Amino acid sequence: MSDPLFRLVCTPATLTSSPEGWAVEMLQDGAVAVTADAGGLARIDEAARTIGVTAIPVVRTEATPEAQEQTVMAHADGLALVWVAPEFSDAAQAWATKRGPMTLLLGSHGELSAEERRRVERFVAILSGQAA
Repeated sequence: MSDPLFRLVCTPATLTSSPEGWAVEMLQDGAVAVTADAGGLARIDEAARTIGVTAIPVVRTEATPEAQEQTVMAHADGLALVWVAPEFSDAAQAWATKRGPMTLLLGSHGELSAEERRRVERFVAILSGQAA
């Protein structure tokens, strides 16, 4: 795939804690960028191995949570976005609402529940169907 249909922004734990093969399959039409967490480079390395890539983009770290959210929003650019983070500010939620069905926010500290994974799968299936 040359151009992704969506971007996924999450911590490495979202990828490494998913069932085997889930992240790879879900990212067939998408591009991932991770946010740093306490696991540092070792966790980022593990995430890259989980999805079978030799390199993985990292969203730069900002001084404040608000600035971090702005960076993720800018990273989304014009693409649909699946964004996994522990919490979202009112401003981030308003931004997502304004984007409508182009944004899926999931409040999680990393590992997605089975229901959250199904939400991501439905989101990606809808995007893939629209692109076909």
